[in-house]
Order: sequence, then C-alpha cells, then structure tokens
Amino acid sequence: MGVNFPLVLLLATSITGFIWLLDVLLLRRLRIKASRETEFLGGGDEAIKKQLKESKVVEYSVSFFPVLAIVLVLRSFLYEPFQIPTGSMIPTLQVGDFILVNKYSYGIRLPVFGTKVVDVDEPKNGDVMVFIPPHEKEYFIKRVVGVPGDKIRYQNKTLYVNDQKQVLDFVSQYPPINPKYFVYNESLGNIEHQIHRNPYMDSGVLEWQVPEGNYFMMGDNRDQSSDSRYWGFVPEKNIVGKAIAVWLHKEPGLKLPEIDKNRWIE
Repeated sequence: MGVNFPLVLLLATSITGFIWLLDVLLLRRLRIKASRETEFLGGGDEAIKKQLKESKVVEYSVSFFPVLAIVLVLRSFLYEPFQIPTGSMIPTLQVGDFILVNKYSYGIRLPVFGTKVVDVDEPKNGDVMVFIPPHEKEYFIKRVVGVPGDKIRYQNKTLYVNDQKQVLDFVSQYPPINPKYFVYNESLGNIEHQIHRNPYMDSGVLEWQVPEGNYFMMGDNRDQSSDSRYWGFVPEKNIVGKAIAVWLHKEPGLKLPEIDKNRWIE
C-alpha cells in the first residue's frame, strides 16, 4: 500500500490548525507581554521585534493551515482528481487519463474513516465509480453493474441483470483481420457506453446475488479487468465517489499533456 494521502492531509491540517489556534489564544499574548517587559526594561527596537516574532513552527503553521484546510474540504467533500493507471476501463477511460471524482454524489463522508454523515443519492447501474476494493487498500475505478438486491449473471460474455439481457450492439473489431478484440455498445440502466471483449467465447455461467449494502463492479475492458467477478462485492462504506469527467490526458513518458481529450464520462 502507498502513502495514505487523506490521512496525511488530515493530520497536517489538524496539527497546523492546533498550532494556529494555540497562537491566537495564548502564544501571541505571551509574545506581546514579553515585548512590553523588554520595552519597560529599556530594550531597543531590535530586542522588542525579536520578542514579537513567532517561531518558525508557528510561522509555517499559520501560513499553511488555511491552504491545507481548503484542500481538505475540497478533496474530502467536493471533488478529487485521480489518474487512471491501468487499462481495465478501456475504451471509456484510457491509461493516462486524469479524471475528476464527485465526492458528494453518493453522500457526504468523513475523511479517512469514510463514514457517511449526509445521504445524497445511491449508486446506480451504469455509474462509473471510484472505491476501495475489499481485498486491498488501493483506489479502483469500475462500472456499477449490480446494486443491492440485483441478481447478476455473466454468460457467454454477456451481462444479465435480474435475468434481463443487457443490450449489446456490435461497433467494430481491431484489427479487421484476425481481431484481438471487439467493440460493443452496451446499455446498462440509463447509460449507454462501449466495452471491449476478446473474440474467445466462454461457455461458463457465473451468477451472483448482490447483498444489501454492497455493489457489483466490472471493468469495461471485460477480459482485462480485476473486478467483482474475482474478488467479490464492494461494501457501501468503501465508496469514494462518482467519476464525472476527464480533464487531462498524458501518455507515459516525456510527452506533453493533452487537453483535447477532455470529456464527460458516460
């Protein structure tokens, strides 16, 4: 697991905020008192200024606390940026896409702990959602294909929700000869999006019943995605937010970022 940035941000904001408050309520008064005593004893201007000057810890805390507090509020309750590291959501999201996640779409949650304190809405089939999977402490992004109570079946690489086959319309294949993958338009809930499938059919039938308080997630790159088919359901408490837009794209390496690929996420 990498650095827990939300925890680091919360701790940094709390520590600098505590020092700022301590300075307002106590330390500043002590400095003023010390400067007056120095002046009374005949100290010069330099000595008085030295008494009034805050320590480096206080100076940095007072400077950084407002910035950290704003970042904490924006990141925890409003919007948070993420970068797509893998191809599991191709063709909807490409490796190198920078996305914006709405943190309040599914309710306002406490930072770090993830406890919901205000209900707003619930995830719906077809939403693209960022979450923490049950098997590791990393951010994942997949599409919601099953909400609490849904019966999910995956048969012949076709998705069924509550025994209803999700509509697939063939778009293209790549390459045209001996294709490595097919592209389909899939309708899921009220969302139409594209998926990738390889040409090899699977006669197996997999079924799941989504329990209360959990969600079933799948990647749009159906044969190249680690998702709920392999590691199970996503608990409601592990939800981070709804992916709403791509605001920047950068190919790996020394290539410049591109803004012409900005788009809403369907």
